[in-house]
Amino acid sequence: MMGPHPNDTTPPGEPRWMGRVERALGAMAAHNHRRPVLALLLALVLAALGGFLARGLHLNANLVDLLPSSFESVQDLRELERRFGALGWVAVVGEGADPESLKRFADDLAPKLEALPGIRFVEAQRPGAFFRDRALYFLSEEDLREVHRRLKARLQWEQQQANPLYVPLVEEEPPSLDFSDLEAKYAGGAGQRLSTSQGDYYLDEGQRRIVLLAKPDTTSADLGFSRKVTDEVRGLLAAQDLSKYGPGFKVDITGTFQKKLDQQRQIARDIGVASAVATALMLLYLLFHFRSALAVGLVLTPVGAGLAWTYGLVALVFGEVNLLTGFLGAILGGLGLEHGIHLLGRYLHLRGEGHTSEDSTRASFTHTGGAALVSALVAAITFFVLGTSRFRAFREFGVIAGVGMVVLIAAYVLVLPALLGLASRWGWTPRRSSLTTARSPTGQLLLRRRHVITAVSAVLLLGLLSQTGRVRFDFDFGSLEDQDLPSFKLDREVNRLIGYSQTPVVVLTQSPEEEQAMVERLHARQRERGKDSTIDFVASLSSLVPEDQPRKQRVLQDISRLLERVPEDRLDARQREQVASLRRQAVSPPFTRDDLPPSVQQQFLGRQGTSGGFVMVYPSVNQSDGMAVRALAREVRGVGTPEGTRVSAAGESMVMADILDMVTHEAPLILGGTTLAVLLAMWLTLGGLRIALLCMAPTVVSLVALLGLMPLLGLEFNYLNILVIPILIGTTVDAGVHLLTRLSSPGHDFVSVYSETGKAICGGLLTSAMGFGALLLADHPGLNSIGALANLGFATNLLIMLVAFPALLLVLSERRLKRQSARKESQKREPPRHSGRGEPTHAS
Repeated sequence: MMGPHPNDTTPPGEPRWMGRVERALGAMAAHNHRRPVLALLLALVLAALGGFLARGLHLNANLVDLLPSSFESVQDLRELERRFGALGWVAVVGEGADPESLKRFADDLAPKLEALPGIRFVEAQRPGAFFRDRALYFLSEEDLREVHRRLKARLQWEQQQANPLYVPLVEEEPPSLDFSDLEAKYAGGAGQRLSTSQGDYYLDEGQRRIVLLAKPDTTSADLGFSRKVTDEVRGLLAAQDLSKYGPGFKVDITGTFQKKLDQQRQIARDIGVASAVATALMLLYLLFHFRSALAVGLVLTPVGAGLAWTYGLVALVFGEVNLLTGFLGAILGGLGLEHGIHLLGRYLHLRGEGHTSEDSTRASFTHTGGAALVSALVAAITFFVLGTSRFRAFREFGVIAGVGMVVLIAAYVLVLPALLGLASRWGWTPRRSSLTTARSPTGQLLLRRRHVITAVSAVLLLGLLSQTGRVRFDFDFGSLEDQDLPSFKLDREVNRLIGYSQTPVVVLTQSPEEEQAMVERLHARQRERGKDSTIDFVASLSSLVPEDQPRKQRVLQDISRLLERVPEDRLDARQREQVASLRRQAVSPPFTRDDLPPSVQQQFLGRQGTSGGFVMVYPSVNQSDGMAVRALAREVRGVGTPEGTRVSAAGESMVMADILDMVTHEAPLILGGTTLAVLLAMWLTLGGLRIALLCMAPTVVSLVALLGLMPLLGLEFNYLNILVIPILIGTTVDAGVHLLTRLSSPGHDFVSVYSETGKAICGGLLTSAMGFGALLLADHPGLNSIGALANLGFATNLLIMLVAFPALLLVLSERRLKRQSARKESQKREPPRHSGRGEPTHAS
């Protein structure tokens, strides 16, 4: 016999306005069911328009572009690009030949590289010899006199030893000619750091490798220019006859520009692979869930239309996708399918009870559609809270995902009823296997063992709660990049060969006086912090041309005269080498900026040809280490300027430090704002604080479980996957909404509701997990960490929704019924009260 009309029941406690919204959804769905052609034509036009707009979308994976332009680090970097140009290099690496062939390769290629239109200059040789010969000018006059004193003392001792009439009263050690203490004192100076290697080329004889550093004209942040300049370099290398340098000789490219391009390609490849796999997994699951190809099409078509509309809006507003929003298609697809599973599942259930297609459509969109709308709005609010972040990756992700959730509901209201209307007109009747839902054995077990399951769940939760204090934040940027990419591995070898970082922080100054003052302040800060300093050395044009050279030259002339009298036959090999070096250095004439090697001058030359104004701060720390980068930023910015204004320090290290500062500052605010917004939204839509808290309980418990599982499984938060927490809050509450909405209907049977709704909840969470799970296939470690954390969150929520939460609801329901029964019994046993006229009066 046909069951009661599907529109007869309304959940108690629901606000009146929400009831009107639900009835309006049902009415719109029924209208589109009756006029399917018009609805589908409108959806098709909108999808075509969205696809047309989205065809020009491109990926921008550059992290620098993810900070607001108002940030000091971004402004400084833009000013550096305007005045100086690129910070990084295109490093050309030749390997597999003898040292002489490698040097010949460098000499042959350097002028050809420099002739390329995108290259400013090429550094093929170190400036080491120039600075080694002039090293004594970098000593203070006082220390030069100390060198003179030690030489003179040694000469006097040698003269005494040579005098046959000299008889020492005690055995004396000869005065030392060891100047290692002075070498250590000045080891951090720019001239000394640039002259540490004895070779003139960037050559590693052991690895049979040589490096040429080509300086492009524009920053590596411009990916179009990066691609153009690296293609030009590769084209030049391809045109060379490399066989003349040896049979095993080969060349490759690395450096900042090549690394950015390789990472961009990797992310683009990850997006394609992950999206394709996610789509395939969702198709397979939907086939398993509904056992009907047509049902799969009914669920997928609205999602496809909604995504086309969404990406059309993305192209119109943003024009590109970033590191995170590039994957939103797979993620929104998974979240959208959850609504389709609930809606079509409810429709099939009502058809199984004997209702007509239109009545089933109206009822599905009135009640299940209302729950879907609530969950979509709650998820959208969560995403919009995330969209308040100043970090562009989070902001755009939040805005696009929030709009996408609302658009997907609109697509379901417009498209699914129309498809159902067409299908029913063409005589489609759901198969019996689709109409009936078997009574779940899990539901029956929950009914019998609710107390035990609740107790075990509570114990497990307390155990996981004790582990939450061990959760850690990973500040290592390197762990979020694929360090096994060929350009990344080769770049580490190049850095090792060069001996210092290829990407210094640049402090911008406005005058030679300010430049010199900044160098002195940075040196003072470095000395003050000692071993804790994050600065390796500081270089500027002013620091490479020592002061008081004429006075120092007079001392050097005295030293030179003394050195001529040093008896080398009485020295050991090391001392003879040191004296020979001192002789060369002592006769070097004073020098000016114009005497510096061209390769040195070019590094401090602005794009307009002006020299100076740039102080290079070479870090001593790994620039992938987020904590070290933040310490570097504080150390450099903390020196101040003579005028008391802020230090204009430019470099990607400064940008990365700001990203970390911003994410760690905003994360608690976004988390708190998300929780509050979701609670308020559910309070308003569900009509009561108690039911809103009850719907949120599984989400809160699953987050606690997630935090407890993370240290046990070796997972850590980072500046990318931290966004998973607010996303989980917004996307898992709908399971509680759907379950409680169905259980609150009068005359419900727990096992039947659990069997139907639990299957839909399971399907919805699985498809949502598949959207994020596609990121597990990403080679990019940061994106992979998002997929791992999100899937662990969905898995814990699924277990809690299907096991712990229903058991708790049964226990609470049992207690409520017992209290109600006890209250009725006490009312029955209460003796009748007598009125003033002596007649008995019963309690109402």
